[in-house]
Amino acid sequence: MIRELRDYFGELVTAKEADPGDDVLGRLIVKNRGTKVFDHDALVGIAMLLQLAGHETTANVISLGVVGLLQNPDQLAALTADPGLAPQAVEELLRYFTVLDTVYRVAVEDIEVDGVGISRGDGVILALGSANRDETVFPGPDRLDIERSHHGHVTFAYGVHQCLGQNLARLELEVVLSTLFARLPDLRLAVPVEKLPFKEHSDAYGIFEVPVTW
Repeated sequence: MIRELRDYFGELVTAKEADPGDDVLGRLIVKNRGTKVFDHDALVGIAMLLQLAGHETTANVISLGVVGLLQNPDQLAALTADPGLAPQAVEELLRYFTVLDTVYRVAVEDIEVDGVGISRGDGVILALGSANRDETVFPGPDRLDIERSHHGHVTFAYGVHQCLGQNLARLELEVVLSTLFARLPDLRLAVPVEKLPFKEHSDAYGIFEVPVTW
């Protein structure tokens, strides 16, 4: 599948190099003509990253969020009773379901984290899912609570490496969840949760499909 995806984006980048157009990829190609920073393969890789980061992650949070709300009817009832809770619900779902669990960094200076020394140049693997379930930050972290007052999750990473598309992702999730349950108030799972095909061995956690009925 990855090979097919790379072939597709290879053809797309080639077409865009000939006729960029006024879109994200086209603008990048035009800019690159002056800077010469990226070669063709690098542009293909960027195009793939934009697709995967901009679609795969959001789609996974949608599927997980729908299941999470259906499994917590009190939370769903609170959301449908007060659509204004949608932004808070999205933040809580992002915390509760950390679809990209690990990020990799290199220490640029000697630091100490919770008594553990990390030397400059050391590689560090950060477990975002663990941070998002830190009981010292989030009381009752294993409980889905869309009215949680604190939303200091690190699902979009932190600092200069924060996800560039995080605000778009938030908007998409708010619109999808608000619209879905408003139009289909009787939505329910068509199969038990245990039967759902979770992406347990994927880089981006999610569900392959969520059969529903109403």
